[in-house]
Amino acid sequence: MAYFTASCDTAELNKQFAESLGLDYPILSDPSREVATKYEVVNATRNVPMRYTFFIGADGKILHIETMVKSGSHGADIAAKLKELNVPLKK
Repeated sequence: MAYFTASCDTAELNKQFAESLGLDYPILSDPSREVATKYEVVNATRNVPMRYTFFIGADGKILHIETMVKSGSHGADIAAKLKELNVPLKK
């Protein structure tokens, strides 16, 4: 299992942000918004990316898209969804 976040900020800003929080996962950078546009989290009417969580299987297929991200409970929400999707615990 792998997990990461993606941002439309530059790689340098993402690196600084990750270091400031002591994150143990990478923040991918998409400043051109090419990938964000393909995943439909940025469009012509909304220039700021929406905060969605994509659960992608080992085969590359999208298993679930969480569109109602609540920052206060999102960690627990992700854990519950991974359990529901029968994703094994990380060791």
